[in-house]
Amino acid sequence: MRQPRSMWSLETFGRQRLSKHFYMRDFMYSEINGFYGVPNVPTQPDLILENGRQFCTQLLDPLEETFGRIALRSGYRSPELNAYGNKHNLNCARNDNPIECHIWDLNAGDQAVAGATIVVPWFADQYELGRDWQDLAWWVHDHLPYSEMWFFPKLAAFNLAWRPAPRRMISSYIAPRGILFRSGEEPSETFVQRRQRYEDFPVFRGIVFP
Repeated sequence: MRQPRSMWSLETFGRQRLSKHFYMRDFMYSEINGFYGVPNVPTQPDLILENGRQFCTQLLDPLEETFGRIALRSGYRSPELNAYGNKHNLNCARNDNPIECHIWDLNAGDQAVAGATIVVPWFADQYELGRDWQDLAWWVHDHLPYSEMWFFPKLAAFNLAWRPAPRRMISSYIAPRGILFRSGEEPSETFVQRRQRYEDFPVFRGIVFP
């Protein structure tokens, strides 16, 4: 697919299906684009679709199957839009930041990445009543092949990233702030302790493809 050069080609790009539950259009909205007018136009559409399909089928579809609708806070960002957001302190990491996951067409092969900031409404309701964000973090850790997660105070929203070789790291801006887990270290809680945290969660439902 060529780089979109018109409204209609961008619309066609948005119609591309990534998985059972998600289309590319779901990830294109940006407040930075809407308010500041910075284009969110992909530079390498085929790479975006390739990485986005992995992200959605491996991570987002199982979440939606298990918990119901997943709310997308921030999805794909073009390099131009992300750089603008970083320059103007709009909660965007540098384009060359090794943990930046929103620019899906930045790298390919072993360095590929795709991610989004998401909210799980089923869990957000409980979090607002005082539930520990770590309950959801450990559930994802024990059920999905994520690469990185970063949790934020509002609605227990979190960045969820896919990579071909998952880095397996959990960080948070919610107390206790910092790194909860990283690959190569023993989790701070045993599997039995973690399972007790989320024993009331819905039964895990992955996607079974024909």
